Amino acid sequence: MARKGLGKVDRDFLGRVLFRNTGAENAAVVVGPGMGLDNAVLSVGAGRVMVVTADPLSMIPSIGMDDSAWLTVHELASDLASSAVAPQFAVLDYNLPPSLGLDDFERYAVAVSDECRRLGVSIVGGHTGRYPGSDYTIVGGGMMIALADEGAYVTPKMIQEGDEIVMTKGAAIEATAVLALAFPETTEKKVGRRAARRAATYLRRCSTVEDALAASSVGVRSEGVTAMHDATEGGVLGGLYELAKTSGRTLRIEREKIHVSEESSSVCGAFGLDPLVTISEGTLLIACRPDRLLQVLDHLAAKKIEGFGIGRVQGRGPKLLVSEGASTRTYVPPKFDPYWEVYAAGVKGGWR
Repeated sequence: MARKGLGKVDRDFLGRVLFRNTGAENAAVVVGPGMGLDNAVLSVGAGRVMVVTADPLSMIPSIGMDDSAWLTVHELASDLASSAVAPQFAVLDYNLPPSLGLDDFERYAVAVSDECRRLGVSIVGGHTGRYPGSDYTIVGGGMMIALADEGAYVTPKMIQEGDEIVMTKGAAIEATAVLALAFPETTEKKVGRRAARRAATYLRRCSTVEDALAASSVGVRSEGVTAMHDATEGGVLGGLYELAKTSGRTLRIEREKIHVSEESSSVCGAFGLDPLVTISEGTLLIACRPDRLLQVLDHLAAKKIEGFGIGRVQGRGPKLLVSEGASTRTYVPPKFDPYWEVYAAGVKGGWR
């Protein structure tokens, strides 16, 4: 029997089944579903487009309703903002566990609304119910939407020869945060109190909204940023691989330039995870024209966001090359992000 895996369905299945079965053709679809594409883009006429994204809604009881709501909003908004367009509207579908009390859900829903308001996002519709079979940590799905001029957005298909590749913050941000918050006692035993407490603060780094809007403020396409992608499941190397596959370009990355914080290194190592290939919501991958690299880094720094140049686009052919010292290897990602197996083992094992 084939291993089912947890987390996103593997790339082979996506390409073989989902990306080939997309319903009716429509001339308004400018960008449809595909590997490494965080957003769809639809023409709405008069030189305008609609940018649309979708993602799960997450509720993690061990981190609390307020932080779960914040994470849900920013996971959606981060995908939308990777288009260089700020999110404007949301549609939320709540499929809640029967065990969830309405008082707890009210706190979650209010916190979602508060964070959407702070980002300038209007919640315009959705669905809410409690159903058997629903469970934590995924309690539904949501969409975010924005309208923009047709020349104002970017997608990974716009990457150009010679582009520089930048990453923000560091690797394994979400894995570091959620493991430390979901299993605080276990994490403290493994890495010590100081590192565990620092790791727990990473949750509010799990957003790339500000990163994306700051970077793209230098200009887009030939004027600056050509593509952005947040490194979620599969981590930094998985995100870079998707950029290479989608753009049809060869990305050469210097492994030693991929920043891994002391906390992420400690927590991932303690749970048997490679920080470069595990979930890292909060890390934005940016491709930009080489003459705009310093401006991108400056605009990030002005928002107190660390940016690191880690490589460049070098030739045609969808390939991710990872250099380390004198050796270079072609990176092939695992089918599934190992983070989900660790998280599931912790829940099943009653880790505290």
